[in-house]
Amino acid sequence: MKIDLILIGKSDQKYLQEGIDIYLKRLKHYCTFELKVIPDIKSTKNMSEEQQKEKEGEQILNMAKDADFLMLLDERGDRFSSTEFANFIEKRQIAGTRKLCFVVGGPYGFSKEVYAKATSKMSLSAMTFSHQMVRLIFVEQLYRAFTIINGEPYHHK
Repeated sequence: MKIDLILIGKSDQKYLQEGIDIYLKRLKHYCTFELKVIPDIKSTKNMSEEQQKEKEGEQILNMAKDADFLMLLDERGDRFSSTEFANFIEKRQIAGTRKLCFVVGGPYGFSKEVYAKATSKMSLSAMTFSHQMVRLIFVEQLYRAFTIINGEPYHHK
C-alpha cells in the first residue's frame, strides 16, 4: 500500500525535519510513503480566508486525484488511539486499498471542495499543534501503527 502525506508549505524547523527524517527512514520497511509538499501561496495579503482555502484546495485535489482513500487531518475528525489507528491501517491493507492519502490543510483549514472529496477525517488530538509539529507527530504515529500491526516491541500497552 502506498501512503502519501500532503502538506502546505515546507518545514523550516531543522530539528523537526531531523525527527521526520528518522521516521521516514523507518517507514521504508513497511510501506511506500511519500511526503508531498504544496508550496505556500504567494500574495495572500490580498486574499480572503475563503479564497486562500480554495486555492490550496485546488492544489490538494490535484495531488490527491489518484487517492483511493482521502483522509483529512482535521480537528473535527475521528480520534483514534494508537492501537485503533493501527487497526484502521491494517483494515485498509486487508481491503486492498492501493493508496491512502492523508492531508494537512493550510492555516485556515480546507475548502468545501476538499471536504466533499474526502473519504474521512481524523483528529490527532483535542489539542492544537502547529502545522510543523503535526508532520512529525503523524509520521511517528504511522510508524507506531506499523510496529503494532507487526507485533514489534516499539509500542508498550
